[in-house]
Amino acid sequence: MGFTSFLFIFVVFRVFLFRTTLAVTDRLGPLQFLRDGTTLVSSEGTFELGFFTPGSSKNRYLGIWYRNIPGSTVVWVANRCKPINDSSGSLTINNTGNLELLGQNKSVVWSTSSLKQAREPLAQLLDNGNFVLRDEKDENTENYLWQSFDYPGDTFLSGMKFGWDLKRGLNRRWSSWKSLNDPCYGDFTYGIEYDSQHRTYPEPILWKGSAKFYRTGPWNGLRYSGCPELRPNPLYDYKFVYSDDEVYYSYTLKNKSVITRVVINQTASARQRLTWIEIEKIWKPYFSGPRDQCDNYGQCGANAECIMTESPICRCLKGFKPKSLQDWNSMDWSEGCVRSSPLSCHDQGKDGFLKFSGWKLPDAQHTWVNKSMNLRECRAKCLSNCSCTAYTNSDIRGEGSGCVVWFGDLYDIRQFPSGGQDLFVRMSASEIGKARADLKVKRTVIIIAILIGLACGMILIGFYICKWRTFYERNVIISGNKGQEEDLDLPLFDLQKISTATSNFSEDNKLGQGGFGPVYRGVLEGGQEIAVKRLSMWSGQGVDEFKNEVKLIAKLQHRNLVKIVGCCIHDDEKLLIYEYMPNKSLDYFIFDQSQGRQLKWPKRFQITCGIAKGLLYLHHDSRLRIIHRDLKASNVLLDKEMDPKISDFGLARSFGGDQLEGNTKKVVGTYGYMAPEYAFGGLFSIKSDVFSFGILMLEIISGKKSRGFYYKNNGTTLIGYAWTLMKEGNAVEFIDKCLKDSYDSMKEILRCIHIGLLCVQQSPIDRPNMSSVVMMLCGGESVLPQPKPPGYFAHTDLWENHSSSSKLLPSCTFDINITDVEAR
Repeated sequence: MGFTSFLFIFVVFRVFLFRTTLAVTDRLGPLQFLRDGTTLVSSEGTFELGFFTPGSSKNRYLGIWYRNIPGSTVVWVANRCKPINDSSGSLTINNTGNLELLGQNKSVVWSTSSLKQAREPLAQLLDNGNFVLRDEKDENTENYLWQSFDYPGDTFLSGMKFGWDLKRGLNRRWSSWKSLNDPCYGDFTYGIEYDSQHRTYPEPILWKGSAKFYRTGPWNGLRYSGCPELRPNPLYDYKFVYSDDEVYYSYTLKNKSVITRVVINQTASARQRLTWIEIEKIWKPYFSGPRDQCDNYGQCGANAECIMTESPICRCLKGFKPKSLQDWNSMDWSEGCVRSSPLSCHDQGKDGFLKFSGWKLPDAQHTWVNKSMNLRECRAKCLSNCSCTAYTNSDIRGEGSGCVVWFGDLYDIRQFPSGGQDLFVRMSASEIGKARADLKVKRTVIIIAILIGLACGMILIGFYICKWRTFYERNVIISGNKGQEEDLDLPLFDLQKISTATSNFSEDNKLGQGGFGPVYRGVLEGGQEIAVKRLSMWSGQGVDEFKNEVKLIAKLQHRNLVKIVGCCIHDDEKLLIYEYMPNKSLDYFIFDQSQGRQLKWPKRFQITCGIAKGLLYLHHDSRLRIIHRDLKASNVLLDKEMDPKISDFGLARSFGGDQLEGNTKKVVGTYGYMAPEYAFGGLFSIKSDVFSFGILMLEIISGKKSRGFYYKNNGTTLIGYAWTLMKEGNAVEFIDKCLKDSYDSMKEILRCIHIGLLCVQQSPIDRPNMSSVVMMLCGGESVLPQPKPPGYFAHTDLWENHSSSSKLLPSCTFDINITDVEAR
């Protein structure tokens, strides 16, 4: 063989080898092999497909896992129960255009089955974790011939459909792993139970073997009736599709940087939603099911309800009695309950219905649904059938619509304190009469109790008023307005004691001048250092604002909120006593070149995260939802460890329940930090605080004040300047010169600029909640959405020379109270 022939064979061999092996990619084409040791990686690097060994097993499986999460969190397995016991495995596309997993001696371990053969088959791992087979010649890239999302394992990912494709006869169910070492089918399976032929009411059921283990309750138009906690949230959107072609549930993430999944496992909490917390490197449970005894299927047997707040937890429905009283009293509820009086089935006029509220609806196995009926027609439908025992709306949105009726005994009912559903249960005429009599007696008892309570209440109120006035006059106020102040639930200090502690409010002890008056350092008799805020008589903060600040701060307990020690009211003097912060306020450091050098980036980032966590507590975790309305650098104090504490709650507003926003005719706050919708329309919400936080974040990074920045920059505001630099790819120019040596943290700093710009977007709807902000700050490498242009992109003369509503907004009736003094 000559050299030329040898060279030709060598080149042909290299070309063939190149075509039959795989580089790092997300695709697998014909004549290519994915061998053990090589992987496919999705386009954005979120998921990886390849061969793995679970736990302490020695077997090899083809699966998909999160690429950047330690510990190989596997979300899908191809050959679940057919392991390969060596490293000979390979994946390829066969001559029929289907995927084949080959093991020893090229034996087929696992394969797909597509009804249509592709002209140019292509397998691809998508960035949502879906492994798909499609025709590369097909212009519709979502026209899949096969997809792993149709054959789920133990994990439910964003974008998957959980339930039925009725046209294809496909039922997408999950099942747990047998163990951590074996991904084969375990004891638990989870699927939507639905009989399209008999038009039953679809609902998800978790099975343990052949026995029902847990139900979520059927879908009622808003949520599963057994999951009142399923509500709109900052993590994901969800929907339930119920049509002639499909019956399924799915969810989609609102923010791609969030990593969350639902899994079925072998533990007592078999169904869990888990969210990855990057900073802690853990999967944190978001919810679990079953959550308690009442979630165990059939806990109380037939025709009984389970109530976790009562003891015993099981109770027969009204009109029913225990089937076996002896077993029931010994807390064996498996036999359930039977009717106290039989139905008059063939005499419809004698039967009626009792309304039960706050329920997880019964097992929907023996039901019938009509989505076009109203509730009146539904009642008539139930009465016309001797076997019908209950009915309700199938969709509770608006005024309710649709009809669902139950036949036979009612199983697996539980009661919720709130968020449950109404059910109308069929009763005999005698039971209806008893119920009405009981209701009449109950109403009478309630009225008598209310009258007695009112009388006792008036007596107690009079007693406590007298007692309180005596205490108040002796210990608190020496003024002509006795009886007008409130008990503020805080230690009340004597004015003389505070005067002594501050050396009679000496100038040497003055820490600074806030918008509502000076702040002094003091030392109590026991040696405790304090900061005393002395409300100026000429300040904008009156008695109402003072009381507001006292009552709000007294109820707040968080490491990133300033702690109040007490207060003092004496004639016109109103004093707040706080814990002393030796390192003054944040503005003392970030706006001063010499002091700024002491605050390196790691500490600035720690301060930023602390402020964010404090705001998150105010917005979501405290007993009341609190809007600060005056978040700024001078209102962030620093303790001896340089940890941040949010202070000055004089302008804060508290909301109860589900209230998210408010409106005011008196716009108060600090220019440079107020959100546009608040400054010009009086509308404040948690999103207006988010805007202020975004400004503060950009100030921490740049070392520049938002207020007045435009004078030196041709009318461009600080946030407009940041947004422009980011769009030009030159955001590094925005960073404080004191931080230029933070090269190791440059990626983190640039990410924080990005987050800050998300917070200052013009529309409140576009801004993230503080829960999302904290998650983004802790999210590490997660992808952030692109910000829209910010509010106040360029300075206008609206703020230039005016401070009152008459000049600022001539067409409105808002009062503007702008705080310009920022020292402390």
